Amino acid sequence: MVVVATDSASRGRVPSSTAALGGPVSNSLIRITRLHMMRARQLLQGLGLHTGHELLLMHLWDRGPQRQADLAAEFDTDSASMTRTVQRLERAGFVRRRPDPHDRRATLVDSTPAGTALRDRIEQLWTQLEADTVGEMPEPQRRQLLRGLEHLETNLSAATARPSERQGVFDGS
Repeated sequence: MVVVATDSASRGRVPSSTAALGGPVSNSLIRITRLHMMRARQLLQGLGLHTGHELLLMHLWDRGPQRQADLAAEFDTDSASMTRTVQRLERAGFVRRRPDPHDRRATLVDSTPAGTALRDRIEQLWTQLEADTVGEMPEPQRRQLLRGLEHLETNLSAATARPSERQGVFDGS
């Protein structure tokens, strides 16, 4: 039986399905990620950004101008989606595109001064998101949680590096 919470404290929460009983950690991660993205979206709206735009700006701040195709690969998205993201940021004045001087067929994307000016505000936003996420959790528990999440990241990274091994996946035959 699935229980659907209806009070205001559970707003935004998705009830667990009995079909997910075989993956309680995965189910929890999906639900937490959804809520985390919702909160990030709320915070980013004040800057005129969509979720993920700040990640692209952060990447450009750290790495400098990048080929648009390389950005699509880095963010594991298709070129059309990256083009739309870059166009939105370009229309907002946060990035600019220009031909790659080493390969005129390629486009470089770089943060503009207006995009770079968002850095302090985005860092504050991430600090707020962190505070909203961990709340009053004691520091030792935060460190333990971070170690656990790093372990999960390592596991999933290894699993995605070997996509041909589809053990336990229904293949339709």
